[in-house]
Amino acid sequence: MRIITLIENTPGAPGCVHEHGLSLYVETARHTLLMDTGATGAFADNAAALGLDLSRVDTVVLSHGHYDHAGGLLRLVELAPHARIYMQRGAGRDFYHGDRYIGIDKAILDLPNLHLLDGDCRLDEELFLFAGITGRRFWPRSNLELRTTAPDGTPVQDDFSHEQCLVIAQEGKHILLSGCAHNGILNILDRYRQLFGADPDVAVSGFHMKQAAPYTPEEWAVIDDTAWELARYHTRFYTGHCTGKPAQERLLARMGDQLHPLHSGLPLNL
Repeated sequence: MRIITLIENTPGAPGCVHEHGLSLYVETARHTLLMDTGATGAFADNAAALGLDLSRVDTVVLSHGHYDHAGGLLRLVELAPHARIYMQRGAGRDFYHGDRYIGIDKAILDLPNLHLLDGDCRLDEELFLFAGITGRRFWPRSNLELRTTAPDGTPVQDDFSHEQCLVIAQEGKHILLSGCAHNGILNILDRYRQLFGADPDVAVSGFHMKQAAPYTPEEWAVIDDTAWELARYHTRFYTGHCTGKPAQERLLARMGDQLHPLHSGLPLNL
């Protein structure tokens, strides 16, 4: 099994570009799959630079309904038209950051291989998708700027019920892949424990701690408390994208080699 960060916010492998987005390439015994497709088609350029054949992709998982995770999907469909695409039904709604639209391209909803899910779904003995993350421990405050629309068109706070995570069972290990952890990484891990009764061996996720304004003492305290909580898990963590550089550096200082940064074009050490 191998996982390669096709695209992420920070540079990594020579010849690979980076952008505000996330895409993970995964090879298992049975599948070649993508978790998200970045903000544009640049993930595919990086795959070509790395010698990866995206026409072999048979499965695509969209972690949630934001453009920086689904923006390259239409290009992927051109390269791998047979690939099955899985997203939560609510991920097709309209989403906004302030007045700026950040949802997916609506053309995605017309793709013939799109499978809309309503909650958890086992795809096979290797792949399991889960949603239903309702905990609110250290729920990211940056979520407060993100909106969706009610059925009557009224703007409402996004509750991120459209977020889903992928669990891969391979070679005696369980790998947890998330996108941005809008529901909070600790709440995602709580839901994982409910389902599997243990900790994942590896967890890969943004932590959604990035923000434009300086962090307040209270926000630094939340980051520190999150680090102490994560350090109690028997899990190796990889993070990047929406975690934000200052928060990531703070987490790394407290978690040591239990936490590793993601970079465009670089593989994970599983």
